[in-house]
Amino acid sequence: MRLRRNAWRRWLPGLSGIREYRLAWLRHDIVAGLALSAVLLPVGIAYAVASGVPPTCGLYATIFGLLAYALFGPSRMLVLGPDSSLVALILGIVLPLSAGDSQRSMALAGMLAIVSGTLCILAGTARLGFITELLSKPIRYGYMNGIALTVLFSQLPALFGFTVKGEGLLIESQSFVAGVLAGQTNGASLALGGGTLLLIGLLRHSTRVPGVLLAVVSATVTVSALNLATGFDVTVLGPLPRGLPAVAVPWTGTDDIVPVLLGGFAIALVSFADTSVLSRTYAARLGDRIDPNQEMVGLGAANLVAGLFQGLPISASASRTPVAEAAGAKTQLTGVIGALTVAVLLLAAPNLLQNLPISALSGVVIASAVGLIEVADLRRIYRMQRWEFWLSMVCLAGVAVFGAIPGIGLAIAIAVIEFLWDGWRPYSAVLGRVDGVKGYHDISRYPESRLIPGLVLFRWDAPLFFANAELFRDRVMMAVESSPTQVNWLVVGAEPVTSIDVTSADTLEELDHSMTKAGIMLCFAEMKDPVKDKLRNFGLFSKFGENRFFATLGEAVSSYLRSHPVDWVDWEDQAKIDNGQAFK
Repeated sequence: MRLRRNAWRRWLPGLSGIREYRLAWLRHDIVAGLALSAVLLPVGIAYAVASGVPPTCGLYATIFGLLAYALFGPSRMLVLGPDSSLVALILGIVLPLSAGDSQRSMALAGMLAIVSGTLCILAGTARLGFITELLSKPIRYGYMNGIALTVLFSQLPALFGFTVKGEGLLIESQSFVAGVLAGQTNGASLALGGGTLLLIGLLRHSTRVPGVLLAVVSATVTVSALNLATGFDVTVLGPLPRGLPAVAVPWTGTDDIVPVLLGGFAIALVSFADTSVLSRTYAARLGDRIDPNQEMVGLGAANLVAGLFQGLPISASASRTPVAEAAGAKTQLTGVIGALTVAVLLLAAPNLLQNLPISALSGVVIASAVGLIEVADLRRIYRMQRWEFWLSMVCLAGVAVFGAIPGIGLAIAIAVIEFLWDGWRPYSAVLGRVDGVKGYHDISRYPESRLIPGLVLFRWDAPLFFANAELFRDRVMMAVESSPTQVNWLVVGAEPVTSIDVTSADTLEELDHSMTKAGIMLCFAEMKDPVKDKLRNFGLFSKFGENRFFATLGEAVSSYLRSHPVDWVDWEDQAKIDNGQAFK
């Protein structure tokens, strides 16, 4: 009963944290929240515009996402909001389906947030927080590099002061080059966007000066002072609607169901992958322990609330979280203060950034996209294991050629194939005895090893299941056929075998029948008890007989030598004899 009464602490860690809050932290959280708001405002607008939705969607998502995560999120430090890693995913759904209708684009973005949030909550409650671990590091790098390049090229036209038509990295890059060659570049817009990008780059490592805020304010002041909007045709943000949105379900048409569901799934996967990595990083730094399932619930709740308040999908931010940390944040109250500050600005000063040039927003997004690109670790992977490097390149090419949504489908497919390959075509070995070396070892690695006459020791380095059962039988038969002497026993070193299914159990039974007809006894060594239990369930353990299962390979060899007098002297026995003679 007591566990039920305290269950809310698990689902609402933010409320639970209030009981542990220290008054000494309050000043730090307030100061950090105010400093954080200076970055939340321009970045939220920039990612919204880049995602093809009205700028207020980014601010609404920032405000209500942070408030929701403060209640449901387990991390004390994480800052959530619109993120560059999601821009291409959102744009890939919103742009073709909205057809330039801002209200429809808001509804689509909101529904994407609701779908991804719901999926995260369901996965978290089902304790599926481990699923993102199925994507290996090279695959994640390839996908994120493809996303980064897609975002970068989608923002280059706006940086140069013109627009292009088309979707996808290849088409947009061709259209951009064609636009530049056709003389569509707006010099003033390029100067503002380039200056924004340069200033952010120069201050990217500064913990005291918010480079994004300084760059955006500088561009806005320049446009206002020099009247660049009318005099030089610089496209600006314009006034924002005053006030905050009401709760509403962003209904979309039935034709949008499939793309929205697929996009929501992709967003959920990418956002949780980013969030879980960042969450674990800061948890280790702060000495905390984070439940990945509750992290998924917190992220889902933030997205669900953001979608209901006309926002767009959000994720943990690798750029805004360090801002909060550097400003002295202690708890999620920092995010709450930042969200409330942005809300007050929307209510009291919606025209504050009306002269903000769109090219400067593109500079902000491009700077973040460049930060997503991973090169150094891919060089290391190329040196260590080239096939994994090329897997990464295939994922990158998939995003570049097919787009963000099909790209993540390709990444997942490759991840599954990579996961299955080692089990589908695993390593196996015939084992022999090497003089002076304990144990039994792969004869292909130790050519000097000796084989015990009439005995084949065979090791299978994977679980036995339907996909590799036939291969297992074929390799066992090859090991028997390649034996230099007539085989009496075949012992399977089964320590790496962690599971067995019905198909492979039937294959074992057929193999035993073939071995028996050939006068060979099939035995097993080092098999784990859970695997033995499965054999019992399949009726094979009793059929084979307990005498055919040995605790170690050495025990199996000793039993064979007792029942089959062969010409064999083990090097350890010989060493004992030699020592005994020397003693005499």
